Amino acid sequence: MQTENILKTCGLDTSRDEHRGTTRPPSRIEIMKIRSITYFCNPKYPLEEKTLQKAGTFLAEAKSAYEAAGYEVQTVRVATIPFPKLLGEEHINKLLELTNQIAGFADALNFGYVSLGPALPESPRSYEVIPDAIFVSKNVFFSGVMADKTRGLNLAAIRACAEVIVRCGQIEANGFANLQFAALANVPAGAPFFPAAYHDKDKPTFAIATESADLAVQAFENAQTIEEGRNNLISEIEKHGKKLAKISNSLISNSPRFLGIDFSLAPFPDDAHSLGNAVEKMGIPKIGLHGSLAAAAILTEAIDRADFPHTGFSGFMQPVLEDSVLAKRAAEGTLTIKDALLYSAVCGTGLDTIPLAGDTTAEQLMPLLLDLSALALRLDKPLTARLMPIPGKKAGDETSFDFGFFANSKVMSLESEQLKAPFNSSETFEIKKR
Repeated sequence: MQTENILKTCGLDTSRDEHRGTTRPPSRIEIMKIRSITYFCNPKYPLEEKTLQKAGTFLAEAKSAYEAAGYEVQTVRVATIPFPKLLGEEHINKLLELTNQIAGFADALNFGYVSLGPALPESPRSYEVIPDAIFVSKNVFFSGVMADKTRGLNLAAIRACAEVIVRCGQIEANGFANLQFAALANVPAGAPFFPAAYHDKDKPTFAIATESADLAVQAFENAQTIEEGRNNLISEIEKHGKKLAKISNSLISNSPRFLGIDFSLAPFPDDAHSLGNAVEKMGIPKIGLHGSLAAAAILTEAIDRADFPHTGFSGFMQPVLEDSVLAKRAAEGTLTIKDALLYSAVCGTGLDTIPLAGDTTAEQLMPLLLDLSALALRLDKPLTARLMPIPGKKAGDETSFDFGFFANSKVMSLESEQLKAPFNSSETFEIKKR
């Protein structure tokens, strides 16, 4: 009866089946899915089973409520405080044990994925232990802080993240382990998209992430002007955003605080759910050509304009391997890594699922991560990098993923060389927002 009461409170239809006496939810909404419901908590160490049980109970109830309103919920997830703070510096080497333990809780309590948060510059050892932890579990995610407003831009941390990416690239033949790691620049707590998600408080909170690239495609499908298409998109975002917020705020009286919705236009690898397709519907012949940055800016700004409770990135996403049109343009050479970096200035998450040569070195990755970090601090926006060196592949080779959430492409060329002095140091310095 709890779900029915929530829906009634939100003014949603809860018609009854006369013969069976059960609540019949509204018909499934075929557009726009909920990518994740993310529960943020501090489970302490040793892990408090009670805290994680509360997470599992809440996530099950929340999933049921959103599904009863017609939304497909793809995953429910838990994100903790950064594992260096969870374990304490003296116990960093126990990360493998912690990873196995929390993965077991995830299986038992039916939340699909866990983020143990980022490695921190004040704990250099925390970066080094991540690849071994990723090796032992496929459903536990990590990240690493490169730069933020408090710590500044940390060259040693950037180098450490580059080394994690290289080591993770060798764990699986297809480079898949790097799906579980992201390098973070100016990313605050409370963003529900993985691998960037982490918590910074003791009291639990939760947030929603959407998969809504299809809204952008449809908004510009028959639009005669940019303004018309943008207004279409804002209207759809607000319609869903307000509906989801109402359900979120009506869950249970002792529920964790609702942080908001990350309405990033996350894609799925078919043209109907492609941000690349949305850009081309706006009149750009191919994403990667000039004009693409303006299109990305307009789509992100539409999310900013929309009236709903914002959290996380809430912007244009450009995961090359998760977007059919981005993957195609990357394979053609129309969309380059430099283009993706450029669009990071106006988009949401930054560089995501970028296929790289298997012999890419940390020294080659570091300049790219440095540029991303500088953008994030100067523009005061969150950015991440999830880069995927693929063993045995070189630039221009075709990818061969057998994975339903990926579109195949070609390995992208990284125009990068090892930094020289003074950038090849371990210096930390401030970059103020403009």
